[in-house]
Amino acid sequence: MLVSRLSLLIEACVDTLTSALNAQGGGADRVELCDNLADAGTTPSHGTLLLALEQLTIPVFPIIRPRGGGFVYDAADAAVTVADLRHARDLGAPGAVIGALTADGDVDDRLVGALRDTAPDLQLTFHRAFDACRDPVAALEALIKLGINRVLTSGQAATAWEGREPIAALVRQAAGRITILAGGGVNEENAAELVRLTGVTELHVRGAMLRRDAGPTHDIPFRKRLPKDELTRGVTDVRRIAAIRAAVS
Repeated sequence: MLVSRLSLLIEACVDTLTSALNAQGGGADRVELCDNLADAGTTPSHGTLLLALEQLTIPVFPIIRPRGGGFVYDAADAAVTVADLRHARDLGAPGAVIGALTADGDVDDRLVGALRDTAPDLQLTFHRAFDACRDPVAALEALIKLGINRVLTSGQAATAWEGREPIAALVRQAAGRITILAGGGVNEENAAELVRLTGVTELHVRGAMLRRDAGPTHDIPFRKRLPKDELTRGVTDVRRIAAIRAAVS
């Protein structure tokens, strides 16, 4: 499978305005704009999205994900997701990145359909929630039926390189009806061979380096370690708040 350099699109996953501008400067064709990449990305702030849309000349697709953790959403999560997508549309984003599953591991047709209806003119990417689906073949057909434009996937593996054979199978199944965007550990060492072996026309990359910020050194652990279980997250507990209230009253 051969894809010409001119037809290959590179999407950079970024979490700040500076990174978005750097991605554009390096030749990225599109950015996926996120917050909280340590937890796989959540919806970026109003200011970050607004300035990215104003300052970049390449398309900016914000991820619309109300929280970290799993991809099964309750009514409150769903309402926030729809409101955030509407906000991104109103700011002028040409596309967005979404995703939602049922508890059984299928595409959440109801919420994804509502998001498609909220922004009928936007390009919509279904993010790597796809890699947690129980049946990727059925999930791809469901997304095509819902009018989703592309799917970001590592082929249900830890990295796209490890999932290269399933990705190639998805490209064949898609047959031009939906775009397969390969992502997950894609870098300068494996990108060309990944494209050759899978036939994808779009790559999703991070392309980051570590930078140490200025400021006084300290040993205070402001960052919170994430649980090893990807479906586990912190949720405010009514009883604990009540217990603290009672303790100080």
